[in-house]
Amino acid sequence: MRVSCWRSLPTCGLQSTLFQLRDLKAVGKKFVHVMYPKKSSALLRDWDLWGPLVLCVSLALMLQGGSADSKEDGGPQFAEVFVIIWFGAVVITLNSKLLGGTISFFQSLCVLGYCVLPLTVAMLVCRLVLLAGSGTVSFIIRLIVVIAMFAWSTLASTAFLADSQPPHRKALVVYPIFLFYFVISWMILTFTPQ
Repeated sequence: MRVSCWRSLPTCGLQSTLFQLRDLKAVGKKFVHVMYPKKSSALLRDWDLWGPLVLCVSLALMLQGGSADSKEDGGPQFAEVFVIIWFGAVVITLNSKLLGGTISFFQSLCVLGYCVLPLTVAMLVCRLVLLAGSGTVSFIIRLIVVIAMFAWSTLASTAFLADSQPPHRKALVVYPIFLFYFVISWMILTFTPQ
């Protein structure tokens, strides 16, 4: 006999909360995998797009210019950042699949999205540095932070995606990943608030 959620409403609410906590814990574990990259299939096995969505939205919000109606603000608009990240991830995923990769479409999107985490941290640090001032020292600090996090994002994503590619085509897969994170890094570095 099947029990519906309407008859056992407190039980369904508890189950829903447990599933949400389980999903939140899974997203947190994937963040840890990206911050300490090692060759592991845990990030690929249980893919999700919640973490990449949160990272993309937070990065787009931090890169958003000062006012929505001003044309001379210092950063790209929310939609521009959002589209660049998701379109870039889709193009890299399609490139990987066309080159004979064994990873699924959504697994690749998951890895590329989660590996935006170091760049999101870089954007947060750059915003804090820009609060202190915008001189040469500020630019050098931001440059060092962005370069380090760019390298971290690129290395983390290639550590997860490298095993899914044929050995003689790995460079053809890594180059678009390099360009993808370079464009995001460039947007972070060149951001100037109003």
